[in-house]
Amino acid sequence: MAANTRRCLLAARFGYLASLTLIPLWMWLYPAQPSYSLGFQLLLLLPLLSPAAGLLCGKPYTHAWSGFIASLYLLWGLTGWWVHSDQRVMASLVVATLLLWLLASTYYARYRGRELGLGLKKHKETTIS
Repeated sequence: MAANTRRCLLAARFGYLASLTLIPLWMWLYPAQPSYSLGFQLLLLLPLLSPAAGLLCGKPYTHAWSGFIASLYLLWGLTGWWVHSDQRVMASLVVATLLLWLLASTYYARYRGRELGLGLKKHKETTIS
């Protein structure tokens, strides 16, 4: 594995694990009004847990599609940053780790996919006479 690919993998893993830690911490430190039940909070974390095995194993395909999940949580984090001015420090940390996960996973999938020859195949152009 090339050095750039390895750095992107490490950054993506760090961003994911930091997000996996900070998001529940944010929910616990600043409970929503009205207070959500523990079961509902765990349900909100299920999408965050779904790509864990593939991300930690370094599967490029999982890194590629996990960006959609990171984007959803990024929207949630930015909304929290905008709406709750008293929570901006925690929201900023969450947004930063989500951005790191999103960007590093995207570049890892790109670099590793090229190394493995997993790119999209180009079709031969046909002309109509």
